[in-house]
Amino acid sequence: MSKRQSPIRKRDIRDYHEGKRPGKIEVLPTKPSNSQRDLSIAYSPGVAEPCLDIAAKPADAYRYTAKGNLVAVISNGTAVLGLGDIGPLASKPVMEGKAVLFKIFADIDVFDLELDTTDPDKFIETVKILSPTFGGINLEDISAPACFEIEQRLRDELDIPVMHDDQHGTAIITAAAMLNAIEIQGKTIDQVKVVFNGAGASAISCAALYVSLGVKSDNLIMCDSKGVIQKGREGLTFEKKQFARDTNHSTLEEAIVDADIFVGLSRGDVLSGDMVRSMAPKPIVFALANPDPEIRYDIAIATRDDLIMATGRSDHPNQVNNVLGFPFIFRGALDVRATSINEAMKLAAVRAIADLAKEPVPEIVNLAYGSRNMAFGQEYIIPKPFDPRLISTVAPAVAKAAMDSGVAQSDISDWEAYKESLKQRLGQDDRFIRLIMQKAKTKPQRVVFNEAENYKVLKAAQIVQDEGIGIPILLGDAEKIKAIDEEYGLGLEDVTIIDPSSFHVPNIAAYADTYYQDRQRHGIGFNEARRLMRNRNFYGPMMVKMGDADAYVTGSMVKYARAVKPVLEMLGPKERGRAVAGVYVMLTKKGPKFFADTAINQDPTAERVAEIAVQAAELVKRMNIEPSIALLSYSNFGSSDGKTPKKMRDALHILHENHPDLTVDGEMQANFAVDKDQLKEQFPFSDLVGSPPNIFIFPGLSSANIGYKLLQSMAGMEAVGPLLIGLDYPAHVLQLGADVREIVNTTAMAVVDAQSRETR
Repeated sequence: MSKRQSPIRKRDIRDYHEGKRPGKIEVLPTKPSNSQRDLSIAYSPGVAEPCLDIAAKPADAYRYTAKGNLVAVISNGTAVLGLGDIGPLASKPVMEGKAVLFKIFADIDVFDLELDTTDPDKFIETVKILSPTFGGINLEDISAPACFEIEQRLRDELDIPVMHDDQHGTAIITAAAMLNAIEIQGKTIDQVKVVFNGAGASAISCAALYVSLGVKSDNLIMCDSKGVIQKGREGLTFEKKQFARDTNHSTLEEAIVDADIFVGLSRGDVLSGDMVRSMAPKPIVFALANPDPEIRYDIAIATRDDLIMATGRSDHPNQVNNVLGFPFIFRGALDVRATSINEAMKLAAVRAIADLAKEPVPEIVNLAYGSRNMAFGQEYIIPKPFDPRLISTVAPAVAKAAMDSGVAQSDISDWEAYKESLKQRLGQDDRFIRLIMQKAKTKPQRVVFNEAENYKVLKAAQIVQDEGIGIPILLGDAEKIKAIDEEYGLGLEDVTIIDPSSFHVPNIAAYADTYYQDRQRHGIGFNEARRLMRNRNFYGPMMVKMGDADAYVTGSMVKYARAVKPVLEMLGPKERGRAVAGVYVMLTKKGPKFFADTAINQDPTAERVAEIAVQAAELVKRMNIEPSIALLSYSNFGSSDGKTPKKMRDALHILHENHPDLTVDGEMQANFAVDKDQLKEQFPFSDLVGSPPNIFIFPGLSSANIGYKLLQSMAGMEAVGPLLIGLDYPAHVLQLGADVREIVNTTAMAVVDAQSRETR
């Protein structure tokens, strides 16, 4: 199935931004504030102490306040995305979005500021007045040529990092891509001929950085909407004059002949196949206009088989995405309290990003992008946005460059410890759901949605279809489903709908016969088997068993026990003794944590607890995460002789005897399992001291269910599941009342489960 980039529906976009709480960001306290004492320290009178310290020593602001991890994203809305001059207020959703990217990729806090002025002097003065609040300034969506003056003056007049990402972000990422493409194509940077189409802020910055890296000025030609920028042309800005050339070429078509590199930062479909054919051997094409590149990817690669191409789109190889750069550049700059982001730091980011693409690709990235052998080459010249190594590669390179170039006010001496701290900021698997979604899209599977007469289920199916996560099959009354589809404009006209209770049902006779054969010694007669196959709770699982679908999702509208019974009967394990259990994936800042058993076994024996742990470990391995298991109880390593602690100790003995390769320990209290420092201090002998657990096995259904629901409800932690483990086929039964997001996330997990089984 070919990848496609589906437009997101306008209604969904508005619902997302509005939601229960309008906007995408909020401010949360980081210190206790529950008592009068806390408030007296946080504010008056206790706050006077750090205030006096800062007054005496301004650098202490980094010690006592959030300044050192706070960036301002500032715009006047004069050049927003592809929308142009829409004004400061209309630009606010974009600035909030940028704040989200800073947070999720680099754990940097952001205040977005939208300034109602197009006067560079007023803009600059306002930012200078506000600057004591921040550790850095990210300028965003400011039109040229004002953006050049604003950035340069703020860099000169402030003692904190300032960067206009529209200029330098694209420049840094494309420069890294260019270096690697030149190497792969066997060219040398001082000999390549580069042609730009587009002469805005991004293009000017890209061109300047390319020259810094070794491209000869005379070998670089820039075109704007009027054609080639030639010397002597009237009305050129100062920035364009730097790239005016003494040439007879007046059009892009003339300039691109024998060019080695084309960089498009303009508009779609301005580069023809004939123009690409006229380029030098082994050409490099960066068609970066969005959403429609200067030349379509399929046309370009069909035109030249010796071509390396990059676009701004995620559905083609070599995506140029600024998120590869700006979060980590600011991270490194903040961590050494740099007074600026200078040329040395930008070049360090370029080199770090370029070099990372040459390193062996982690399996988690290969899995996410559906590749078994992603490697440096024609279709992989820059890292992928979800590569977890970016933060620990780019940020240290930028920090070191700041120190070496003399703009750092704080030094880093232990670089390994610093890199480890960067990984811990987000957790090794902080992008778990995004990676699962990406992996699902690489090979969508057929997913049966029971309960398709419900809006939430249909909405989830629409998202699954539009995002390319899976191929929905809807079970239910066709007329009711179509009515909901039309009422809400979901666009599910082409999705397969099956009503098992209708007159003509695909394969129902074969399904009934198979079910009868499987269950005839469990009290099921042939007529009852035929009757049950008219029930979608039975028909849906049988579709998966018979190979007419790849995964099954149900349970959001009925009680769990009722929904899970047919699944266990038809898709449960043939192997005697294998446990079936429910696992919730709790999404934490330190990565996903897997809770079991949250759904099936009320009071499992020690043998069943051990089997649940084994099945949970298999699930985690399929997600390409190394399992580490804590067996939970109310006691620690024999401190109590109660029934429950003994059961968990016996389970540990079984696991050590039968599965010595597993990292597992217990019995232990939950607080020690989640706090590695406390565990090391009190129980240094534990096998989990050096391997913090990501799987938590509870002694019974009651404690597991209570545990995950408390975290979900009181701590606001996102949960995915429950995922059924131990089945012979991919099927997951949701909790009653699951929302759309939970259904979509669980579906993505089901698709990945189906993919891994297919591979095996």
